[in-house]
Amino acid sequence: MEFREDKAIFVQIAESIEDDILRGILFEDERAPSTNELAAAYEINPNTAAKSLSMLMNDGILYKKRGVGMFVAAGAKEKIFDKRRCVFVDDYLHPMLREAKLLGLTPDMLASMIREEAGHEEVCHE
Repeated sequence: MEFREDKAIFVQIAESIEDDILRGILFEDERAPSTNELAAAYEINPNTAAKSLSMLMNDGILYKKRGVGMFVAAGAKEKIFDKRRCVFVDDYLHPMLREAKLLGLTPDMLASMIREEAGHEEVCHE
C-alpha cells in the first residue's frame, strides 16, 4: 500500500481494514490483524498501527478479546456502509448536484449521464 499525503497513515490503515470488511475478506467475529502484524505489513511504527485499531474499536467496528486480540464486531459491515454512504453524499453527491443545477441539468439528464459513463474510465477532454 502506498500512503497518500492528504490523510494520516493510521486513518488510511483503518480504512484499509474497513475495505476488507466491506469486500468480505474479514467477517464478523473474525480476528483482525494485530498491531505487530500491521506494523510489519506496512513497515510502520507499532504505535501508528495501534492508533488504527483503536480508532476502529472506538467506532464500534472492532472489539477486543482480552489476551486474544481484536475481532470484527457484529454489524461492522453495516456501520461502515452507513458511514461511507454519508461521506459519499456529502463529499460527492451534494457538490455534483450543485454543479448540475448551475449547468441546468435535470435529474433525468444526470441519471442518463451516470448510466452512460458507468463502466467507462475515460475522462472528458476539451
